Amino acid sequence: MNRKTFLILIVLLVVLGAAGLLLRNSHQQESNSGEQGSGQKVLGDKFEVNDVARLAIKQGTSEVNLVKKDDLWRVKERNNYHASFDAIREFLMKAKDLKVVQKEEIGASQLPRLELASGPGTSGVVVDFKDKDDKSLKALTLGKQHSRKPQRETQSQFGDEGMADGRYVMVSTDTKNALLVADPLSNVEAKPEQWLNKAFFKIEKPKSIVVEFQNSTNSWKLTRDSEAGEWKLADVKPGEQLDSGKVAGVSSPFASPSFNDVNVSSKPEELGLDKPTVVTVNTFDDFTYAVKVGKKSGDDYPIALTVSANLPKERTPAKDEKPEDKDKNEKAFKEKQKQLEDRLKQEKAFEGWTYLLPAWNVDPVLKDRKDLMVDKKDEKAKDSANSSDSSSAAALAPLAPEVK
Repeated sequence: MNRKTFLILIVLLVVLGAAGLLLRNSHQQESNSGEQGSGQKVLGDKFEVNDVARLAIKQGTSEVNLVKKDDLWRVKERNNYHASFDAIREFLMKAKDLKVVQKEEIGASQLPRLELASGPGTSGVVVDFKDKDDKSLKALTLGKQHSRKPQRETQSQFGDEGMADGRYVMVSTDTKNALLVADPLSNVEAKPEQWLNKAFFKIEKPKSIVVEFQNSTNSWKLTRDSEAGEWKLADVKPGEQLDSGKVAGVSSPFASPSFNDVNVSSKPEELGLDKPTVVTVNTFDDFTYAVKVGKKSGDDYPIALTVSANLPKERTPAKDEKPEDKDKNEKAFKEKQKQLEDRLKQEKAFEGWTYLLPAWNVDPVLKDRKDLMVDKKDEKAKDSANSSDSSSAAALAPLAPEVK
């Protein structure tokens, strides 16, 4: 190898080394800025979930703002009602770990095709990750979902488009590239009701149930003496007979209720809560629930709730309690009281709000008094059957011998 060839090789090595260094630095800058190539994190390696204290989500003219206040996430558009920490945490962790599957260079005219255009009349979902001072950390536009073409046998189940297996996204600092990620992010929408904490009250072990309608003739009250006891109608009127089958349908009011949304914009009279139907339930745990039910609108009922409890301060020992059982029973009593006190505190937090409950939660208990009684036609049929049985028995009875 002559000297000239050797020098050329040296120069080539230097050039290649410099090019490699530039490429490496370029990748590092992309990683930190969120402008990614395949396999890299969409939001960059330095994106910290714990720095996020606000999420502003916009789609067209819809918007929801999730704000961390006093270490609790809240939904601003619902008067700072508690947000679902689990839903927010799940999304933040997904966002942090999103990786680029495919990178596609696009121009402004192609944004609508991938649903990455934002603003009124568009489909793009813009998520702005902000810190506690309302400063934007990162912003991400969620566009069209990517679907895997279905096989012939599964086509009818998922339609012609198939099942969503990814989504096109765009980082605010790189509007010239659409990034395909392997998560459809289907739950991220600019809908306040979607982000609410849906934990709710539930009524256990009812002792008495009172439903008071505005028309008092429809009102009724049921009571029972024990948890396994038979329900009885209070103030039975002449001709009334309780139908046990119908009672079964109203005997577990709000046992596991859910709500669709929180109403923060309507006045009580607009919802019928100025003249409500009131459902009052006393339980064997000494809790009292008063649920005001307004006028049904669409598939929802507006309701307002108050909760109270008359918890005993001291335990009343059984007459036959053995001395060796006293400490054990006292401990069990205190533990139960602590659980009930905690439950009361949690459920009183639902006071002062107007909830929209699906009709299937409410309709079962809103029965008129007459709808709990044995039907008149059933009584007539029963009387007719008894009369027929008596006639048949008389016809089959042997004749008494004639006395001569």
